[in-house]
Amino acid sequence: MAATVLSALLVQILIPVAAVIGMIFALVQWYLVSQVSVKGGQASSNNGHDQYLLEEEGYDDGATVALCAEIQTAISEGAESFLATEYKYLGIFMAIFSIFIFLFLGSVSGFSTKWVPCKADPAELCAPSLANALFSTVAFILGALTSTLSGYLGMKIATYANARTTLEARKGVGKAFIVAFRAGSVMGFLLAANGLIVLFIAIVLFKLYYGDDWTGLYESIAGYGLGGSSVALFGRVGGGIYTKAADVGADLVGKVERNIPEDDPRNPAVIADNVGDNVGDIADRDFVAMSFPLLISSAGIVVCLITTLFATDFFVIKSVKQIEPSLKRQLIISTVLMTLAIAAVSYLALPSTFTINVVGHQPKVVKNWQLFFCVGSGLWAGLIIGFTTEYFTSNAYQPVQDVADSCRTGAATNVIFGLALGYKSVIIPVLAIAVAIFLSFSLAAMYGIAVAALGMLSTLATGLAIDAYGPISDNAGGIAEMAGMPHKIRERTDALDAAGNTTAAIGKGFAIGSAALVSLALFGAFVSRAGIAVVDVIQPKEFVGLIVGAMLPYWFSAMTMKSVGKAALAMVEEVRRQFNTIPGLMEGQVKPDYKRCVQISTDASIREMIPPGALVMLTPLIVGTLFGSSTLAGLLAGALVSGVQIAISASNTGGAWDNAKKYIEAGASDHARSLGPKGSEAHKAAVIGDTVGDPLKDTSGPSLNILIKLMAVESLVFAPFFAAHGGLFFKWLNI
Repeated sequence: MAATVLSALLVQILIPVAAVIGMIFALVQWYLVSQVSVKGGQASSNNGHDQYLLEEEGYDDGATVALCAEIQTAISEGAESFLATEYKYLGIFMAIFSIFIFLFLGSVSGFSTKWVPCKADPAELCAPSLANALFSTVAFILGALTSTLSGYLGMKIATYANARTTLEARKGVGKAFIVAFRAGSVMGFLLAANGLIVLFIAIVLFKLYYGDDWTGLYESIAGYGLGGSSVALFGRVGGGIYTKAADVGADLVGKVERNIPEDDPRNPAVIADNVGDNVGDIADRDFVAMSFPLLISSAGIVVCLITTLFATDFFVIKSVKQIEPSLKRQLIISTVLMTLAIAAVSYLALPSTFTINVVGHQPKVVKNWQLFFCVGSGLWAGLIIGFTTEYFTSNAYQPVQDVADSCRTGAATNVIFGLALGYKSVIIPVLAIAVAIFLSFSLAAMYGIAVAALGMLSTLATGLAIDAYGPISDNAGGIAEMAGMPHKIRERTDALDAAGNTTAAIGKGFAIGSAALVSLALFGAFVSRAGIAVVDVIQPKEFVGLIVGAMLPYWFSAMTMKSVGKAALAMVEEVRRQFNTIPGLMEGQVKPDYKRCVQISTDASIREMIPPGALVMLTPLIVGTLFGSSTLAGLLAGALVSGVQIAISASNTGGAWDNAKKYIEAGASDHARSLGPKGSEAHKAAVIGDTVGDPLKDTSGPSLNILIKLMAVESLVFAPFFAAHGGLFFKWLNI
């Protein structure tokens, strides 16, 4: 194999440096956000602008700022209480599952400590199964801790920025947008840099033991992904149930029954609602070439840093109409710059020609420019998915406006139009994913698909920033409502929120698309590691797995949606009770019992997240152990194919219903005004659609991308055990 331009030493310097740059940039953005004060008197900002809209409107005597600070404290305390409870249960899960990993993998060769001849090259020695079990367990714990830390940081950043975004909205929509986007950037860069540096350090430390056994090294590192994805699943399901229980309670009782605003401070579910929104194989084994994925991620951090400046410093938002174009510009700029970065990394970090092992076939000779096209196909497929998602979820375009118009004839037609929109929105993303899969597989087999997924994730920091912007802007609007700010300010926060719904949908689109590519790559790795030569769906074992796997996303969605419904039922009953039994609540003379609603959501989410989580975690173990690797391969394929379709349609349907409601509420056009105002029959129908869509877009839909990735990576980690001891049922039947 020809030498690479970059040296191994330089690579070991560049990767952590990129991660540190991302962390420093995140801290700078946090500092800028912190310059907006929410303590005492009037909010201030040291950015050279001293005009205070509240003073000009003649009503602010400092009470508004104090109230915003009080609301933010309540939201933060509720979020911390929820996470503390959730992480206690996750800690128990991590301990138990760590034991499972060690025992299952250690038993493959009877807990042997002897180095054995490698399957790929018997002349070389590979690490014993006991070592793989130990290192996989350590990697699992590292991944779980990283994901836990990421979730906590995300919550803290979001709650820190909510009230500050609200207060900056007094000066104009541009100021509020910058605060919300900078806060989202803090989350995006911290999480991307944190994941990169922990993974890099783990690889470097593990290599001290594994030496040239790259196969054993990366098989054990797969545990990192298992730990991160498992915690992410429970976090997404639990957080989704939490927030949507509160959201449904606030909408149905507050908006529909009592005809008060969604975030009216008289509604005891609003604090719980706002808390919930935060909670949301290369054969030539050269070190530089093997570090190619990490170098792409490192380059992505630098590219996203430059891209972020276009939204916060180079172009200033001056009107509501500029918000979505600014966010769209982020996608375009990051994609173009990342294309150039991928070309540079492909040239510098890869030899001109190298060999890739292909399961069941002769090794494939690949050129570095072919890898460039593989990564680029994933990157540009992500852009197409982002634009398609925007088109189907933004109220600036016809599809959402048609959904809003359908509300004229009631909630039934709204639901019909929304479902149709979601199903139709699947077409282009799936075609984009299909083209990326075909191109990348043709050029570099399964490794090509893996790096295509990397391409879609290469602008992770920007994607996370855009995604995090959504809940921050959403809560800003809720705080403005609760603090009794003027209608003019609430219009600005509502505009930020509407754009946030679209950006959140775009972020989910990226996540789902990348999950499809990542899962397919993991599927290929599982097939290789389990020793399966061919996955033939015509055979009964594989076909049974295929059809059952295709059913799993429906089962999972049913469980999560029913969980939201059960939790929402308890919330609705509590809100009704408070409205009916607390004297002076409707008159605004007394405060509702916020803590009781927070406790209801917390208890329900913790209780209800366990069954769907267990379904995902236990299914691969049960199927692989009882029915063997071939059946499990079919199951993974079925879950991947159906899961992608359901996830995209659910997320986009929910996003469209939400923005159709906001389209009517904003009344920014003659058509929108003809459907409103708030409280009209069309608006009530839109609220019902939004309520139905909440668990789709915030619980079931986004959880499915974790489901398909988690099942694939879990199967990969336990593949040696399934290959050695799996298929007990068929062995018993002698089939």
